[in-house]
Amino acid sequence: MNLSLARSLVAAACAEAERRSIRLAIAVVDVGGHLVALERMDGVEWVAADVALGKAYTAAAFQAPSAVLAERSVAVPLLAQSMVAMTAGRFVPQKGGLPVVVGEVCVGGVGASGASGDDDVAVLEIALRAVEEHS
Repeated sequence: MNLSLARSLVAAACAEAERRSIRLAIAVVDVGGHLVALERMDGVEWVAADVALGKAYTAAAFQAPSAVLAERSVAVPLLAQSMVAMTAGRFVPQKGGLPVVVGEVCVGGVGASGASGDDDVAVLEIALRAVEEHS
């Protein structure tokens, strides 16, 4: 993950959110879960930035959509609670986080928060495709 890719993802996600008339916070992390870029659109609750960061972290850590971890967490809630504690609250198993894959290598994660989980994911999927098409 580099700053240029992270900024492109944020810009594409914000453009799609605007097109849909929704407001989001968008976070991009590297493969180690470290913040690379974060933007909170006007009118989004302040906590959405932290939630977006957690979703991005979760997608990067497990190299899978955060929704997959949400499903697993329902089956084994004690494990999910343990993961939240072990990661100091960074593990957020909710819809809205996707891994960022370049070639066949996961380079990080992107997370969105502020709308429904389904809308968060839809915006991120379009942003990832837009960035991939311009690479």
